[in-house]
Amino acid sequence: QVQLVESGGGLVQAGGSLRLSCTASGRTFRQNTMAWFRQAPGKQRDFVAAINWSGTSTYYADSVKGRFTIARDNAKNTVYLQMNGLKPNDTAVYSCAADRTLFSTVYGRSLEAQYDYWGQGTQVTVSS
Repeated sequence: QVQLVESGGGLVQAGGSLRLSCTASGRTFRQNTMAWFRQAPGKQRDFVAAINWSGTSTYYADSVKGRFTIARDNAKNTVYLQMNGLKPNDTAVYSCAADRTLFSTVYGRSLEAQYDYWGQGTQVTVSS
């Protein structure tokens, strides 16, 4: 079993920044691809960003490209999401996800069904 726990969410004004963390525990072997998704109330869960094991391949949703940065520290079993220039439309529950499959590139890894493990999410609220 793999457990993913997110932290770092909170309330921030538009234009502000937050950094989310997701720490994996349990059997973390072959957790190659990790990603962030988000879900606003009454809406579907949408892809945000993905990163491969080495951190050399990243992929972002168009809505966050240029504002958000995904990174990881494998020694700490942690993936990060640095969020800058936050907008009210970024308000959502942010969840991290992990895929056991080994990939050299994560281009197109934006579907929920492509991931095996999920955290419970952390709330991000952006006020105007």
